[in-house]
Amino acid sequence: QVQLVESGGGLVQAGGSLRLSCSVSGRTDNIFATGWFRQAPGKEREFVSATRWSAAVTRYEESVSGRFRISRDSAKNTVYLQMNSLKPEDTAVYYCASKTRGPLLVTGYDTWGQGTQVTVSS
Repeated sequence: QVQLVESGGGLVQAGGSLRLSCSVSGRTDNIFATGWFRQAPGKEREFVSATRWSAAVTRYEESVSGRFRISRDSAKNTVYLQMNSLKPEDTAVYYCASKTRGPLLVTGYDTWGQGTQVTVSS
């Protein structure tokens, strides 16, 4: 099994930046992709970004494209989400997730972290 632990959330002003980290442990050899999702109060959880575990393939939700960047440090088994030009509508609990089967990057995740709160003030 895979375990995921997020960190790096917090309170930031609009226009600021945050970097989320997702520490991945366990059976990492079975991972096909890792992704970031978010859930705002009263809304459904939505896809933000994802990366293949063993290939340089990434996907972004349209509203974060150009502002967020996903990356992975293979030596540390850590996935990052660099978030720039943050907006109040980015406020949400952000979750790291992993999946063992392809081919899609947007759906089908079966392992989730506990989440980290990101709050962007106007």
